[in-house]
Amino acid sequence: MLKPATTIRSVKQYHPPLGGRAGLRLDFNENTEGCSPLVLKRLRSITAEELTRYPEREPVERTIAHWLGLAPDQAMLTNGVDEAIHLLCETYLQPGNEAIIVVPTFGMYEVAASATGSTVRSIPAETNFGFPASAVLAAITPQTRIIAIANPNNPTGAVASKDDLLTIAERAAGAAVLIDEAYYDFYGHTVVNEISRRANLFVARTFSKAYGLAGLRVGVLCGPAAQIEYVRRIASPYNVNGVALACLPAALSDQDFVTSYVQAVRHGRARLQEELRACGIAFWPSEANFVLANFSEQRQAFIAAMRQLGILVRDRNNDPGCGGCVRITVGAEAHTDRLITALRNFVERRKASEVSA
Repeated sequence: MLKPATTIRSVKQYHPPLGGRAGLRLDFNENTEGCSPLVLKRLRSITAEELTRYPEREPVERTIAHWLGLAPDQAMLTNGVDEAIHLLCETYLQPGNEAIIVVPTFGMYEVAASATGSTVRSIPAETNFGFPASAVLAAITPQTRIIAIANPNNPTGAVASKDDLLTIAERAAGAAVLIDEAYYDFYGHTVVNEISRRANLFVARTFSKAYGLAGLRVGVLCGPAAQIEYVRRIASPYNVNGVALACLPAALSDQDFVTSYVQAVRHGRARLQEELRACGIAFWPSEANFVLANFSEQRQAFIAAMRQLGILVRDRNNDPGCGGCVRITVGAEAHTDRLITALRNFVERRKASEVSA
């Protein structure tokens, strides 16, 4: 009987709730407005001849590297950040090694690391989801080969300081330290400019959030040239499809679109947090395009009420330390208006039912 590898049989599968996602999708941290009109224009111009060719990553990688202030050999395009995570784990981990993550966080770190037969060491976040820098430093051993940190973190929206991140990279000289900056655009702080000075520092970015290209699956992994060369060895030469490669330069060229959307998200994030505060619902200040809120025993009722109104939010109840929590994406202004109205009505109805009871 055919059986998978032992390491694969024990991997926790990542289950994104993709089914039945009609309505206002505030559950996956996608851009709720869409992509730049320049991307749509480029899509419509793609020819049959372009689709018959195998995609060439390198020309667009040079564009991305220049945009990030890096050398071309320091940036590699990937099939979303998910692939960047997998490639790093395949490059640096093997049975007997250890990977360090801070939980709660993006589930694919554990999936990719455990698939290699390595041990995943999960460090709990501090009170109020603060970054546990001291605990991470204390967990580093000679077996540590990967440390993955989302900054801002998903699902909490919390951030780690640049000093803490660089200290970890310095102390873990024998490990690849990945700073996942998927939500960088909504935060504005990065360590990408430290790559040339750090032999083990990697930064991942995605174009699924602020740029609205989640369906095209394109991200970038940045790191020291000598290390990126090793990662390239195990990556498919055609890992990023030609449509994504054709559209990415158009997306980058329309920074007015990105800036406008980011401003709308930041403003909406402040509005949502203020509304949660006014409603007496606990939440954690976020630097991303979402807010994590604790609805406690009303969690399921809130999720159901929003779905009835055509609004999808993400249940994070099963994440470490997130009992009763729901993650809510913030998007375009009109969508934030609709969300806040629905939230306010839900709270008012719950209060009215409690009084009548």
